[in-house]
Amino acid sequence: MTRPTTGAFITPVSARGAEGEPAAYFRREFDLAERPARATLRVTGLGIVEPHLNGAVVGDEVLAPGWTSYRHRLVVSSHDVTDALVVGRNAVGAIVGQGWALGRLGWEGKRNHYADRPALHLELVLEHDDRTETVTTGTGFRAGTGGVRANGIYDGEEFDARLEPDGWDRPGFDDSGWEAVEAFDWPLESLTEPVAEPIRRVEELAPVEVVTTPAGRTVVDFGQVVSGWVRFTVTGEAGSAITLRHAEVMTDGEIDVKTLRTARATDRCTLRGGGPESWQPRFTFHGFRYVEVDGWPGALAPDSLRAVVVHSDMRRTGWLETSDPLLNRLHANAVWSMRDNFVGVPTDCPQRDERLGWTGDINAFAPTAAFLYDVRGVLGSWLRDLAAEQAEKGFVPWVVPDILPYPSSPTALWSDVAVNLPWTLYREYGQESILVDAYDSMAAFTRQVAGLLDDDGLWSSGFQFGDWLDPDAPADNPAGGKTDPHLVASAYLCRTTHRMAETARVLGREDDAAEFAALADRVRAAFLAEHVSPNGRVTNESATAYALAISFDILDEAQKRRAGDRLAALVAQGGYRISTGFAGTPLITDALSTTGHLDAAYLLLLEQQCPSFLYPVTKGATTIWERWDSIRPDGTLNPSGMTSLNHYALGAVVDWVHRVVGGLSAVEPGYRRMRVAPRPGGGLTSATLRHDTVHGEVRVSWEIADGAVTLAVQVPEGTTALVEPPLHPDRVTEEVGPGEHHWQYAVAVDDKTDLGLDSTLREVADNPVAWRLFTEAFAVHFPGVPLDGNAPEAAGMTVRAMLDYIPGASDDLRDDLAKALATATEGATA
Repeated sequence: MTRPTTGAFITPVSARGAEGEPAAYFRREFDLAERPARATLRVTGLGIVEPHLNGAVVGDEVLAPGWTSYRHRLVVSSHDVTDALVVGRNAVGAIVGQGWALGRLGWEGKRNHYADRPALHLELVLEHDDRTETVTTGTGFRAGTGGVRANGIYDGEEFDARLEPDGWDRPGFDDSGWEAVEAFDWPLESLTEPVAEPIRRVEELAPVEVVTTPAGRTVVDFGQVVSGWVRFTVTGEAGSAITLRHAEVMTDGEIDVKTLRTARATDRCTLRGGGPESWQPRFTFHGFRYVEVDGWPGALAPDSLRAVVVHSDMRRTGWLETSDPLLNRLHANAVWSMRDNFVGVPTDCPQRDERLGWTGDINAFAPTAAFLYDVRGVLGSWLRDLAAEQAEKGFVPWVVPDILPYPSSPTALWSDVAVNLPWTLYREYGQESILVDAYDSMAAFTRQVAGLLDDDGLWSSGFQFGDWLDPDAPADNPAGGKTDPHLVASAYLCRTTHRMAETARVLGREDDAAEFAALADRVRAAFLAEHVSPNGRVTNESATAYALAISFDILDEAQKRRAGDRLAALVAQGGYRISTGFAGTPLITDALSTTGHLDAAYLLLLEQQCPSFLYPVTKGATTIWERWDSIRPDGTLNPSGMTSLNHYALGAVVDWVHRVVGGLSAVEPGYRRMRVAPRPGGGLTSATLRHDTVHGEVRVSWEIADGAVTLAVQVPEGTTALVEPPLHPDRVTEEVGPGEHHWQYAVAVDDKTDLGLDSTLREVADNPVAWRLFTEAFAVHFPGVPLDGNAPEAAGMTVRAMLDYIPGASDDLRDDLAKALATATEGATA
């Protein structure tokens, strides 16, 4: 990689990198006898760097150089500044805040993970027709301080406009009162060109409401949880201070900052006075919807503030809209949570004292992320950091960049991101170079885990996160869910080893392919022997256990069919409420729909009671929550201390929504061949999906109206699509090429038996919609009394006969059950 070869890192002589230390201001003047043909400013540093030239900020990046594994890769930004230079005297400089390099990171409050002082590296390359000159950081620079006082990623920024030196970044400024700089020891070989898109101000949101709380405080509601900050314009007296305190949620009429933990998330601006002033922070960011404003002079006009949305400037590539507003909001929530958590690094959350690049979160969400945005830049850069730290430390860190105070042991779903993320990106974009770049990291991880297996081939020892945040896990032990963590580990290893073998085959590494294929066969056989009965029952009897065994193709066809039936029964017994965590949630709807239980998958997706996918939507969520009950039904925050309202991992179900509701999936990497096969259900009557693939835009739109289906498909040049029109009476499949294609036909009539009180319990249970309505109606009269439609006697016992055996079975109960079954029958034939 190219890197600057001149100049040095510099730091103010008096800088100590301590908490509360003002940001460092650097400047230097230089003369130009003539304008260059081209001028490029290349800049980076330890801390957040804002470059200046001749009185203006350079470029539109923010929070540069972002956060990478600095000791291995410190990104250098390049800006064309040809038009900003003048013949004669010029001034170049930068402000360096604390950022990720100096400020505290992690919930333990530790700081200075990468450096103990702020440092700047700057190189202005001046290209003339006959020569090249450079202006570089060195002892010719001076350093001072200005309006940016305390600043930190977690705690916010304090700015005093009275202390901002006028003209400090222009020629002629008197810097005699500033101090000298000295060289800062940092390896130039770490400097690297950008791979990811810059972090930018992407959007602005106006307030939707300004409220006065019961305590008399002023709170601005922007209507959406975002990552970024607030920009305001105000006129006030010199020395008066405006304080902005950020929060995700309000409870009891006041902002609630418990989800922030120790992050203060507070910005303060002290006014210069004398006229209108506009201000926004530049050396922090927050995750928030609500802002409590203190010190505002006079009445607060909504037009005075804007929420500035800040994240990596990725290109949007995926959209979906359906006939169900709640499902649309769930999809939008996943989009927003991704945006808010792609601030340079794919993080877990953007608001509290964490914001770390957890491997498990992006591993679970990666297929959704790659559909919604072009993530080759951000995730490609992140994978380079992962590989560099893995090579240095001998393990895949649980967070990348790694600032944890302890080593990370190999774990399923977290560490195996080293294999599964490159594979996911390859499948999305079809570029073998993704696998080539990641191969050594992928193979090293796989071989490391192979060495940890027991004599039977099981991953049966060591710490595992398991089905993290299973809703039944104890509040103080998110890993302690229903499913054995080592079952989860061994199941995920079946998928990881298979993908590793496929990767080696794609790259023509035949010896490695044979090695990894043999390993995949070994771990699959071990899993079957330990965890699966011959007829497809899976130990633990949890939804996650079945979802893993089904989705990772561990079972034979007969076992898979039986396991699917058992999974559907478990989901029905749970009232179609969620019972899975990080490991099972991305897979459970797939496990149901691929084993013939599409209705059950839709019932699970569209359930609204807690815990469920749509429960947060019904509570006003605008992002995906960390916990299924981050806000409990009574409106209070989950008191666990780990309750983010902005975690994308549990939004991984959106990948299934794209493929099954929207109907689009890749048959070959990069969508050179694709399948278009929407599978309507759940009462949905339409959906429109768009996806901008590497070959161009694919569009799928279907609608059911007046007993007919309309399907429209747009296929880009250079690709073909296998189209399976939904609900077609002849179940046809057509292969089509580029262009627009249309189908219209009568809906296939589903010849289902009418259900009523004379139907057997088994007949009712075999219809997931009917069973749900039936059991809900029964529970109104006999709460807590279980019904088992799969019991042996259910095959011959009618509903009417069952009621005859129940003491106290009222006429109202009979009427309610009859209505439920009639409703199910009408829904099936509508």
